[in-house]
Amino acid sequence: MFEKIVPAPPDAILGLTEAYKADPNPNKINLGVGVYKDANGHTPILQAVKRAEERILAQETSKTYLGIDGSPAYAAATRALLFGPEHEVIASGRAVTAQAPGGTGALRVAADFLARTQPGTTVWLSTPTWPNHPNIFRAAGLEVASYPYFDSRTNDVAFEAMLETLRTIPAGDVLVLHACCHNPTGVDLSSAQWAQVAEVVAERGILPLLDFAYQGFAQGLTEDAAGVLALTRPGQELLIANSYSKNFGLYSERVGALTLVAATPDAAQAALSHVKQVIRANYSNPPAHGAAIVTTVLNDAELRRLWEAEVAAMRERINTMRHLFVETLNEKGVQTDFSFIARQRGMFSFSGLTPEQVKALRERYSIYIVGSGRINVAGMTEANMDYLCSAIADVLATVA
Repeated sequence: MFEKIVPAPPDAILGLTEAYKADPNPNKINLGVGVYKDANGHTPILQAVKRAEERILAQETSKTYLGIDGSPAYAAATRALLFGPEHEVIASGRAVTAQAPGGTGALRVAADFLARTQPGTTVWLSTPTWPNHPNIFRAAGLEVASYPYFDSRTNDVAFEAMLETLRTIPAGDVLVLHACCHNPTGVDLSSAQWAQVAEVVAERGILPLLDFAYQGFAQGLTEDAAGVLALTRPGQELLIANSYSKNFGLYSERVGALTLVAATPDAAQAALSHVKQVIRANYSNPPAHGAAIVTTVLNDAELRRLWEAEVAAMRERINTMRHLFVETLNEKGVQTDFSFIARQRGMFSFSGLTPEQVKALRERYSIYIVGSGRINVAGMTEANMDYLCSAIADVLATVA
């Protein structure tokens, strides 16, 4: 049987990383995969994480299974981070949380839950969106549709076109929104725009699903939850898939969660029972170590202060690279206006580079960028900036 199988194409992003690793060029740069890099081009382990691990290793007494929905302490800490510890959805019991293997795992659990409890629903994704979003929802058997999000002429949100489409979405359909640091564009909704989206969602009876992978990387841990809070209204249902890969640097630990907000506490518990059945049939129960790290840090005042300072430092480094990138391109005499990159937030931006220019950067300079032109700003450093911008200047001048 297996001899008849045609090889599948490599993943657009992870496949790029494999090609990068095999490239012998000592000046190679990877701006494809969404992993934070420090000023030395390394993905660091946060000090708060190492200290939490030391404490966990000294105190743990068992490696037994977690429950199907994971650690209750982790779930409580996650809800407090998403909504604030005093929020109504926490006090009322309308919010429930299931631990998941990363944000991707949380999205897949959400997709399977929706397919199980809301058959026939359509999931609406932004144009563009993270390339794995359509795969996740289609793999669960859900239909996928799209709404406008990015205006390439202004390098900003196509907000009126977005609202126009949202007003046509049937009641009961699912609207996937990036809570902050929109991947791949780096363009986010303003607080006023979030309020307008929340009005349309409530009027139409749409179920919002927020992908919250970068909390703390846009403006701050609290500020980045503005979209979550705008959509969390009395009686409003909501799904949130969040990840600790980026803001804790726990990429390999696969730490995420699916939080469900229902109209009533009873409805939340009923929904959670189906979420648990989905998890049981998928991976049975989640891994413990990464969740223990997050719980330890979030519940310890000293470790939390250290972690918040480290998140702020990562955010500031990315924003510094954005400005340095624009300034260096200007110094190289590039006529194209890249100033929008300095205004955007998070790890990603649409560069405006064409597929042909992306290909030329890879072949001539061993600079790896996703074919859409999306760049991971966190892959830039002071050391590689001159080489990167010289290469871009050359390609812009010679490749249409």
